[in-house]
Amino acid sequence: MLGPVILAASRSDRMRRLISAAPGTKQVVDRFIPGETVGDIVPIIEDLTGRGLELTMDVVGEDITTPEQAAAARDAYLGLIDRIKDLELGPKVEMSVKLSMFGQALEHGHELALKNVRPVVEAAAAIGTTITLDAEDHTTLDSMFAIHEELRKDFPQTGCVIQAYLFRTEADARRLAANGSRVRLVKGAYKEPAEVAYQNKHEIDKAYVRILRVLMQGDGYPMIGSHDPRLISIGQELARTAGRKLDEYEFQMLYGIRGDEHLRLAAEGHRMRVYTAFGTDWYGYFMRRLAEKPANLRFFLRSMVSKG
Repeated sequence: MLGPVILAASRSDRMRRLISAAPGTKQVVDRFIPGETVGDIVPIIEDLTGRGLELTMDVVGEDITTPEQAAAARDAYLGLIDRIKDLELGPKVEMSVKLSMFGQALEHGHELALKNVRPVVEAAAAIGTTITLDAEDHTTLDSMFAIHEELRKDFPQTGCVIQAYLFRTEADARRLAANGSRVRLVKGAYKEPAEVAYQNKHEIDKAYVRILRVLMQGDGYPMIGSHDPRLISIGQELARTAGRKLDEYEFQMLYGIRGDEHLRLAAEGHRMRVYTAFGTDWYGYFMRRLAEKPANLRFFLRSMVSKG
């Protein structure tokens, strides 16, 4: 199983330096992270929305060690929102944020992250769009859910992410579905211990279906985060069984993976949102994409050989 090995490497400074220097890295990084600045990403936004797709934007970067860096992350999102406002694409482009970028792991991090994320949520609401709080490793989730609940008091459209591989997630899904939350369900992309998470792909897939059924039968808005054709078909069937209309749930997939499927689902009338990351601090995000799918790793290794 290469996934756990790659996830361990995602936390290694030595591996960061080695991979960053590899001759084939940029070609593969560009596949998943198509720009470093807001200016770089504007043509991507215009192209994808012009094809009938919606987006969720992620400014990559998680290694925040000072309050000043957390404030800079906040300001990066505020700058992105200003550009989306200029493009008049608010209803088509939402944003995902990792609370670690807003200072969650620092001293008094819960309060600091809430303080930094609130103006981003306010600015997003002002242009007609939403913020989704990304899930990170299991130790951060109680704080994330508490911030999510606090933000929803004033901005009930604020979404959150849950991860199927965690044992706790089915209970979290029942609570969130009952209170009408926007919820993105993913399999999970962090290295978690066997005490808190399923380790077997088959068990994770079964948990994903159980949790998605809970969300579809609830009062919230499910967001199906998966590239798995089988889970996509199951999601469609669960939505039909629950009597949901096409605008009462959506699919989400990563930029650079299964682009033809993005367009196919949109052509069928589904809401299809492309998770699009940009920024300079790409390493952790990139390594999780390699861990998720062996084909991504093979593509990377071929690129390194061809450029060597």
